[in-house]
Amino acid sequence: MTTDTPVAPPSLADLIRAGDWRRAAATASVQGESPELIDALQILRSVQGEIRARRYPAARQQLLAYQGVSRELAHPLAAELRLYVHPDAVLEALNALEAAQKEPDAQVLAERLAGALAQPLTRAEALNAQGVLHAMLDDEVQARAALDAARAADPGHYRALTNLGNLELEAGRFAEAETIYREVIRLAPEYDGGHHNLGVAVRRQGRVAEGVRHIRQGQRLAMKRSREDTQAEVKEQFSRNPNLKYLRFAVLAVLALIVFLALRGAGS
Repeated sequence: MTTDTPVAPPSLADLIRAGDWRRAAATASVQGESPELIDALQILRSVQGEIRARRYPAARQQLLAYQGVSRELAHPLAAELRLYVHPDAVLEALNALEAAQKEPDAQVLAERLAGALAQPLTRAEALNAQGVLHAMLDDEVQARAALDAARAADPGHYRALTNLGNLELEAGRFAEAETIYREVIRLAPEYDGGHHNLGVAVRRQGRVAEGVRHIRQGQRLAMKRSREDTQAEVKEQFSRNPNLKYLRFAVLAVLALIVFLALRGAGS
């Protein structure tokens, strides 16, 4: 009779090398690591989450915060972090991803995203962008290969998984698409695209009422995300140009004066 040897959980260094920032931050907290290390890992978890959501302005803001924290980090694992995370290179990769969103040529896109493909934090996002373009060019084989590679690079990249579901949906495999979209929602319950596409998939299978519920949920979440994205973009603009902050205060002061004068006039 044989017994299975217990598998040791991955070490904190292993989680950092794997880019599993959620588990790395949780493990560091449980192990009682320094607050500085925990803070750095939590920020990287946020960066990864913003990239998965294609919220590049918010990701850049988090990276700037990480740069400040990492400079002061004296933990023995700081060398591992610096080996796998290069903030300046990641910032360049995010800028490239944002600038190349409408690139129609697959070869040109690959060249423009070479830097993003080289960075662990942005590799899955770059592969997802390539997969989407291949799908738009009706090259399902290349699209699936790129999206599978994106999932291998980051198993939590729910938009890449959504796009794999879209391939099934376009091919008329509605039950398979439904299964994938349900996994998307498990990974990202607030992702509007997952709810909307799940609604489409179940409607195609004749479950109209259920489909409408998911589509409406997707619409509500899309409106919420739109507000959050606008706030993040405005915040980034203010951080880049401090003069805008003073302009904002000036505009608010003028509006307050207009309201005051209007009320004064109404009362006289």
